[in-house]
Amino acid sequence: MYLISLSLLIGLLACAIEGRETKEALPIVLWHGMGDTCCFPFSLGGFKTYLESELGVYVKSLEIGDSIVTDYKSGYLIHPNKQVDDVCQQISNDSKLANGYNAIGFSQGGQFLRAVAQRCPPPRMNNLITLGGQHQGVFGLPYCPSLSSKTCEYFRQMLNYAAYARWMQDYLVQATYWHDPLNELVYKESSSFLADINNERAINQTYVDNLQMLNKFVMVKFTKDKMVQPIESQWFGYYKPGQDKEVEKLEESELFLKDRLGLQEMHKRNKLVFLECEGNHLQFTKQWFKENIYPFL
Repeated sequence: MYLISLSLLIGLLACAIEGRETKEALPIVLWHGMGDTCCFPFSLGGFKTYLESELGVYVKSLEIGDSIVTDYKSGYLIHPNKQVDDVCQQISNDSKLANGYNAIGFSQGGQFLRAVAQRCPPPRMNNLITLGGQHQGVFGLPYCPSLSSKTCEYFRQMLNYAAYARWMQDYLVQATYWHDPLNELVYKESSSFLADINNERAINQTYVDNLQMLNKFVMVKFTKDKMVQPIESQWFGYYKPGQDKEVEKLEESELFLKDRLGLQEMHKRNKLVFLECEGNHLQFTKQWFKENIYPFL
């Protein structure tokens, strides 16, 4: 009896160690934000190298198009639906990701990777981590990284006056997640990306089912963010409809209360993780990242 119990214990321990090693060995997929690319050594390219050396895993930093120039332009001028289709193809064709992966999205790369989780689950995304993602969109463009102030102001004016025009939805990435709380009906009818992945026009059950497949959905909010308006969008909160002053938490929103995306169910199952980082947009230290994000990798 003792020998049988000991053998069973050893077997269970071996399985636990094997499962832990498998989890630790999962590769990582990164998606950059606006004004960045996959491979700049001073930004995401350097971060990719850092993660590879620290964690000893395969890290894929997504590149849209066939050059760094095209990848940079994608942050502004290639429709998210087209980008998501491209990324789904890249991931499914990468044999190193065949057994699953963890995903980290930087700024708008966060909501884009969520669309990947909802639209193309194989191979399976294990944990989705969004750093400063705009899950309920934005209503303001105070700062455009790497663009001149004149160009940024031009984009801002176009968004303010024509965000939901068809040509603007096709032309400017930021228009596709521009969420005007003063014109909720127009937003829901005309948003060609965000309103769709948030199931605000109709319930796409595939989106709900696929999102439920995540082990953890980790949302990081930067408490002094000067780029994302409102900041609460990073935690799936937003302005209360009809005005742009008072905000509501995810749990207070129609999206959550009617469980249009399955987030209420995910919350009950402890799949949603809300983290804060003191600082401006995407400003975090390696130490903060190690302490807060490594547990999900």
